[in-house]
Amino acid sequence: MIKIKEASMLLGVTQKTLRVWEKDGKIISHKTKGGHRRYLKSELLGISKIKRVTICYARVSSYDQQEDLKRQEQLLELYCAKQGYVFEIISDLGSGLNYKKKGLNELIKLICFNKVDKLILTHKDRLLRFGSELIFSLCEQFGTEVIIINETKKSSFEEELANDVLEIITVFSAKLYGSRSHKNKKAIKQLKEIVKEIK
Repeated sequence: MIKIKEASMLLGVTQKTLRVWEKDGKIISHKTKGGHRRYLKSELLGISKIKRVTICYARVSSYDQQEDLKRQEQLLELYCAKQGYVFEIISDLGSGLNYKKKGLNELIKLICFNKVDKLILTHKDRLLRFGSELIFSLCEQFGTEVIIINETKKSSFEEELANDVLEIITVFSAKLYGSRSHKNKKAIKQLKEIVKEIK
């Protein structure tokens, strides 16, 4: 049983529309002892006419990685074409630590409105550096299948730590010097060399 706010998000309509539908007999609500409306999720999904789509998500951290973004998009297109999926691509340019990216927020909204049938990524960390499990939990809640094309072998603790530290330092150095500055590019290059030695 879900509340009216959750029901409206699930169907992608306003709460007022839900009340009108109830009055017209299109849907049924169940009242609590306090008189609040509750809806059976299974019933709502049964009457839902929402078109669910396949969404491919691609992301890079900086402007210098535009070519990598194109490669991700091409790989996603090829995969979907091979599977026969009708799809849309959402692309982002920004750190994996940034939760305020336009594309990511659009993706979360579509998932919560029950409009995403499949979410396809080239790699797990393209979604978020930390917290991708939260998005995957949302997908599970709304019946969205997650497909990761390149499931790599599990990294060692040291490799994961080195990559996480590099991502954090990249964000802070970009804020300090500016993402396109010579100082920032030089600092990131040195850090990448250090990370390679650690690995």
